[in-house]
Amino acid sequence: MAALLSRLHHVSIHVSNAEKIATELSSKFKFNLFAARLTGKSKQLAFRKGAAIFVVTERPTQGSVGLNERLSVLHKHDPRQVDVKKYTRDYASACLYDVSPHHPVDTVSNVCFEVEDVERSFKVLRHLGCNFLVPPTTVEDEDGPVTYSVVKSLVGNVCHTLLDKSKYKGIFLPGFDFTIKDWSLEEEDMSCPVTHFDHITYACPRGTTHHVMSWYEKLFGFQRFFIDSNEDVDEGFVVNQEGIGLRLTAMQYWKCSEAGITFPSINKKDPDCKFVIAESLPDQGSNQVDTFLEQHRAPGVQHIGLYTKDIVSTAHTMAEAGVRFFSPPPAYYTEVGKQQEIEEAGHSPQMLAQHGILLDTDLHQDPLSQTTSSENRRYLLQVFTKPIFAEDTFFLELIERRGATGFGEGNIRALWRSVQAYMENEKRVSQGEAPPKTVQTAPY
Repeated sequence: MAALLSRLHHVSIHVSNAEKIATELSSKFKFNLFAARLTGKSKQLAFRKGAAIFVVTERPTQGSVGLNERLSVLHKHDPRQVDVKKYTRDYASACLYDVSPHHPVDTVSNVCFEVEDVERSFKVLRHLGCNFLVPPTTVEDEDGPVTYSVVKSLVGNVCHTLLDKSKYKGIFLPGFDFTIKDWSLEEEDMSCPVTHFDHITYACPRGTTHHVMSWYEKLFGFQRFFIDSNEDVDEGFVVNQEGIGLRLTAMQYWKCSEAGITFPSINKKDPDCKFVIAESLPDQGSNQVDTFLEQHRAPGVQHIGLYTKDIVSTAHTMAEAGVRFFSPPPAYYTEVGKQQEIEEAGHSPQMLAQHGILLDTDLHQDPLSQTTSSENRRYLLQVFTKPIFAEDTFFLELIERRGATGFGEGNIRALWRSVQAYMENEKRVSQGEAPPKTVQTAPY
């Protein structure tokens, strides 16, 4: 029997310089630093936007600047200051709710789930042969106890923290001090309305998808989620033409368990975060999935989709703050059928083109619907950031869904061509060649 998950709690990022990624998240992506755990041996910063939480962990290095001094950079324009306590318990020097992966490059390494019973999950998963990096451990403060354990996944350096907060009354987790005491009083940023994690995509080596799917199904009760109604059960969603060699396979938990993942927002009927496995196909040459595997030096989290209620406003706000987005070739917005598709969905091609936003219509409409009006048209909008680490590895996606449940499969060709152009341009620059005057880009 699989372990019973309750909900996605947070995603952990491990970096060599927390200040850089923290500044990116707060100033550019408009996440709020709401909790921090700082000791002489570790730094963990929690950022929140809606129900999407990133925990940024810095690996300590010799000769580093004092933690308090470096964190103050984030608050030089903010009257709220981090109230950092000195923890003297035996866990003070450890990486709470996680493990330090000692990965050679910056990485997204932990996807944390809440569970109903950590001890029970530990016994079940250990019986199934799961590798635990941290056994059931309890941490508590004045708001109560939290029990957690950390399990090694089958995907590269990715781990999963299993967390039981059922007896905890605090806003986040014991061991963290709060920069925002009552998150519920924070007003929603209507210019950048990101609400939750929409999906997490793994980049995996060729031929490993079925093994990964089976692992998640056996241990955590995930089930296959079909990206396209015509998708082959065994092969997944495959694009193998025009120089594109890509296989996408998706899985989710919320439908397959009586106590499935609950969506962490007001509307409890909506599904929680999905997981997508991406692998390249061998007959189309090297591509961005292979580039990730090479530069990340292992399979892992390639990108995370942030759900937004208004992608145009969100992309505009982030771009104004310095976020760099990929853009498809200009012809994307004028090619036969695409301009009409965008307009029929009620959007302006010129407006979407400003920030490289792509639109994909769900072609498998309700057969009972006799209208093709914008009110009944199912589609999604998406845009991708450029890599946020030094390597061409991890990036973020903004996605707005208007009834569509896929991942923009109709945009894959435009995205693929664009990111290949970006990679080729980066290669030229690294070799000392002059880049072309205009390079249009965008990834998947």
